[in-house]
Amino acid sequence: MRTSNKHVIWASAVAALLLVMFAGAVPAQRQPVLKQIDLPHPYYYREMYLPQLTTGPSAVCWLPDSREVVYSMAGSLWRQRLDSGAAEELTSGPGYAYQPDCSPDGHWIVYVNYDGQALELRMLDLATRKSTALTSNGAVNVEPRWSPDGRRIAFVSTEYNRRFHIFVGDVREGKLTSVERITGETRSTLPRYYYSPFDTEISPAWSPDGKDLLFVSNRGHIYGSGGLWRIPARDGGEARPGAEPREIHFEETTWKTRPDFSPDGKRIVFSSYAGRQWHQLWVMPSGGGDAFPISYGEYDNTNPRWSPDGGRIAFISNRNGNTELWIQSATGGAQSRLLAAERRYLRGMRELRIAVLGPDGKPTPARLSVTDADGRAYAPEDSWLSADDSIDRTQRPFEAHYFHCDGRAILRVPPGSLTIEAMKGFSFAVERRSITEAQGALSMQIKLQPLALPDDSGKEWVSGDLHVHMNYGGAYHNTPKHLITQARAENLGVVQSLIVNKEQRFPDQPNFTGKLDLASTDETLLWQGQEFHTSYWGHLGLL
Repeated sequence: MRTSNKHVIWASAVAALLLVMFAGAVPAQRQPVLKQIDLPHPYYYREMYLPQLTTGPSAVCWLPDSREVVYSMAGSLWRQRLDSGAAEELTSGPGYAYQPDCSPDGHWIVYVNYDGQALELRMLDLATRKSTALTSNGAVNVEPRWSPDGRRIAFVSTEYNRRFHIFVGDVREGKLTSVERITGETRSTLPRYYYSPFDTEISPAWSPDGKDLLFVSNRGHIYGSGGLWRIPARDGGEARPGAEPREIHFEETTWKTRPDFSPDGKRIVFSSYAGRQWHQLWVMPSGGGDAFPISYGEYDNTNPRWSPDGGRIAFISNRNGNTELWIQSATGGAQSRLLAAERRYLRGMRELRIAVLGPDGKPTPARLSVTDADGRAYAPEDSWLSADDSIDRTQRPFEAHYFHCDGRAILRVPPGSLTIEAMKGFSFAVERRSITEAQGALSMQIKLQPLALPDDSGKEWVSGDLHVHMNYGGAYHNTPKHLITQARAENLGVVQSLIVNKEQRFPDQPNFTGKLDLASTDETLLWQGQEFHTSYWGHLGLL
């Protein structure tokens, strides 16, 4: 079993059982979170493509005046001016809101809503704050984009045969009608190992004149999620299902390309790791040609969106570990962070303080999960939220979301009842606490209770995980030092972080020294090992 916690993939039986323990004493019937997708190796598209819950921003769009943005953060949509440090919450559930896109007239926001069962499209009226459903097909519907005339929405859906294809629908009186799949389904004869034999189409973007759609597809290629393709979207005023696309640029992408046109239609900005290990911003001619990087760094810059006036590019960066919203000048390249120093919530939030204590009564690192009555998860603003890949729906409405703490955590939570779960590996029992309706700030202490371990002739038990990847996927930028803090919270005494190639990427290769990692402590040993990838031999972990 392979389980993922965003940027660190805990793939050993140890971590898998840790997550099972959340379900309690009753045998869990765990299933994949999104069974609506029929593709191999789900940890790739889940970690690198599907929207995930993060405490920092995850996707952004511009309002027509190029002075404001709307972005997803902590499961809600937020609106913020570029000259302000205050972010205004636009949605607060039920479910989690992701991937906003603003209509050309600035009146509507189309976005993705995850209710624990499916990802559906919804539309938010910015004036009234009323949200209405656009799709209800029970599929995975993501990456919605308004057409330049504001009459249509392109998006990705698994409604057809549980695979990713591009759809276009007309927006009439607040409803999505005449939805048609405009990309065909092609079964490739290529010997693909990590990708389906059926071609994938993702990440649509409209040309400024509304005549073409740009998207990413692996059509005709073995490796990667694909190159950049253009397809006619109009013919005599009607949508063109089945029109033939043409490839304008190819490289072995890994789900994060998300291209966007410049307002004048001459250039395309996209995220690429070409020639390096980290994703940065690149531009190329909209008709095809050479691509050039416009940002640099040993971290990821992703999800770029060009401002309507053409002067700026907004994007998501993990240069400081967690996800952040940054703005870059389209001409000079200067970058600045848009920080939400003040968060103006829709509901009256309160402060929750948690202290996790060991048997000695002192704070100890641990894993925490905090959820409200609807199952929505909450975490400190600077923490890294992680998620399980599987779920027992008899136990919880959403997959388990959790964060690691050093023994103390301060976070904002809504009114109403709360459930807090604390755990620290196999040596301690899982502790669960409940809070009923209460007003004002809250404070809680959770003391971990040690479990009796089997007697093995005086030998000391050491918990370890020998299959971990620091930066193989996910949204965050991990380091050996931070990996040690995660390991301490999981009560791991030994961690082997495996250096591994994925297509042309070789993440964390500079950390491979053949020696004990310098971030190791007396309590936690970190070794940078190797995972050798080959379809012939399988995966070989070398310690």
